[in-house]
Amino acid sequence: MSSYTVIIIGSGFGGQCAAINLHKQGIDDYLILERREFMGGTWAQNTYPGAAVDVQSPLYSIESEPYNWSQMFAEQNELREYTNYVIDKHGLRDKTRTSANVSKIQWRDDENQWLVEINDGEILTAQFIVNASGPLSTPVIPDFKGRDTFKGKSFHTNNWDQSYDYKGKRVAIIGSGASAAQVIPAIAPDVDHLHVFQRTPHWVMPRPDYVFKNWQRKLLSNKFIYRMLREAIYWGLETRVIGFKYSDFMLELLAGRKARRHIKNQIKDPQLQKKVTPDFTIGCKRVILSDTLYPAFCRDNVTLHDKTDGISEINEQGIKTESGEQLDLDLIIYSTGYDATDGVISYPVIGQQGKTLADVWADYPRAYLGTSAPGFPNLFIVTGPNTGIGHTSAIFIIEAQMNYIMRAIKEVRQRGKQRIEVKPQAEASYTGHIHDEMAKTVWQTGGCNSWYKSKSGKVIAMFPGFSFTFRRWTKNFREKDHDFV
Repeated sequence: MSSYTVIIIGSGFGGQCAAINLHKQGIDDYLILERREFMGGTWAQNTYPGAAVDVQSPLYSIESEPYNWSQMFAEQNELREYTNYVIDKHGLRDKTRTSANVSKIQWRDDENQWLVEINDGEILTAQFIVNASGPLSTPVIPDFKGRDTFKGKSFHTNNWDQSYDYKGKRVAIIGSGASAAQVIPAIAPDVDHLHVFQRTPHWVMPRPDYVFKNWQRKLLSNKFIYRMLREAIYWGLETRVIGFKYSDFMLELLAGRKARRHIKNQIKDPQLQKKVTPDFTIGCKRVILSDTLYPAFCRDNVTLHDKTDGISEINEQGIKTESGEQLDLDLIIYSTGYDATDGVISYPVIGQQGKTLADVWADYPRAYLGTSAPGFPNLFIVTGPNTGIGHTSAIFIIEAQMNYIMRAIKEVRQRGKQRIEVKPQAEASYTGHIHDEMAKTVWQTGGCNSWYKSKSGKVIAMFPGFSFTFRRWTKNFREKDHDFV
């Protein structure tokens, strides 16, 4: 049985940041577990056509790892290259086991260790666990009537089959969120016909992309200039919180009007305009950045089915719509999202006294700083409950969490203790404050039902404030909120 000081679960940006920070602390006795055959997380896994980031790349990157980006909003290939650059620079392949699927972790109180079961049998042990599996890693496909009877090809965007040639095929894509908004314009020119099934439309804003010229890339190789650009992007994006939380007028002025104008500028058909116009406040659901989605909807070989003409059933030949039309298809693409709230961690987590995290989270997922839960010592959750960020870089939040995680591990080791656990009253107080603040945000009041919410109706995915506030909280380690044993 192999034993480690720290086991990191997941090799995406969360796992990479954890490993880099452990090394800075002089802790090299760690292991990264990756369930897939390859490392890299989101941008290695998501290879669907059109995949790209929707936050400017100089900010959507690890602060200590600047990169020679080719454009403002990097596409999947470049993001995968960046991920591999970070992995190789820090020698993380030698610290990783791929094809190591975590089937269960269980706390052993008498040994102050976590037992980690992988591949349904092998046991590893660790003093500390950093779960960095990510909230957008467990794809969800609704149980449509007749789904399994379809004789053609089907897959989720998260598991895109690169061996399948969709050109000239009859295709349907189910879903119209962020991934679908990238796939639709990418494949529409090449398919025979594309049917888009939209349950609810999203607000779409122009995408201010920019390809850097060679002299600009050379200029940005200067660390000071790169940092200045990063700072300018950060503070520009941070102003969005004013609209999301503090001012409906500012939200409408800066975003709502622009989004409505975007529809009118790109779509001339009044009926299609109506189909793509949401009936909720902008920001309530994830805002899509695209200059190509609406023109794709206007193509002769694209049909948009809204909620009035949804899916009645899936059959051997394709999809039967609620209006009774039979659509014969070659390919069905599911762009139906992830279990990102109630399923934050996909494997069983068993803490003290045999309590499972699933039981503790039965009402709704919650954690102190979105990272620690009472009854689960030495367990840290990267991008846990209420750490999502709708206006800026998720990597900024991950790096903020590292402040808390690394300080917690350091405190245990310096005190000569074996474990750290957040106190129940500290977590309850923190969670109460988060949801009090959430009541003021567009995610709670905007009139939509989004994946940001858990089954409880509470917004679980998002942090209700400025990202610099969260970073300040993670830097201000509160000893009184924790028990050391």
